[in-house]
Amino acid sequence: MSADSSPGLAGETPARSAAAQPPLPPVMSDVEVRRSPRRSRTVSAYREGDRTIVLIPARMSEAEEQRWVGVMLDKLAAQESKRVIGDGALAERAERLSDQYLGGRARPASVRWVTNQNTRWGSCTPAEGSIRLSHRLQGMPEYVVDYVLLHELAHLLVPGHGPRFWRLLESYPRTERARGYLEGVAAAERLPHLPAAREE
Repeated sequence: MSADSSPGLAGETPARSAAAQPPLPPVMSDVEVRRSPRRSRTVSAYREGDRTIVLIPARMSEAEEQRWVGVMLDKLAAQESKRVIGDGALAERAERLSDQYLGGRARPASVRWVTNQNTRWGSCTPAEGSIRLSHRLQGMPEYVVDYVLLHELAHLLVPGHGPRFWRLLESYPRTERARGYLEGVAAAERLPHLPAAREE
């Protein structure tokens, strides 16, 4: 596997790692695929403004292209989320998400990371306008953090989890994927820990 360590850039060699990759997620409209006849084996991706550019070999089939776009989107998201953002940037992100998905109606008084939430991903106190995200989200893909943040923002508008609440989240395109990711993490945490393999 080859990977560029610069921010916002990911690289892979399909021949060696294709079998171990997860299934392809839906391709987003802000992705541009560029085929290169000079590129024979590697696939790489980087951010260019609001777009993601994925570079692939020209000979790659449409099915391979679709699968590798998904792989590289996940790889970039994982790289970006490792750069932990502070509370100030988290508050800015909340404002952006509110503007984009909730018409700017959710305006929290404070948004911050906390280390005392081990059984929930986030919490909200509507009376105070405060949102807290568990530090366990740090290192997860950005779309997962954004989903939890948006979930808590929606609670500023609707306290419970009734139909009105879930309608607020319908506009976020990665709701189901983020929920599936978090359910997978929660399920893995409940699995019994296997003993380490003995060395012969």
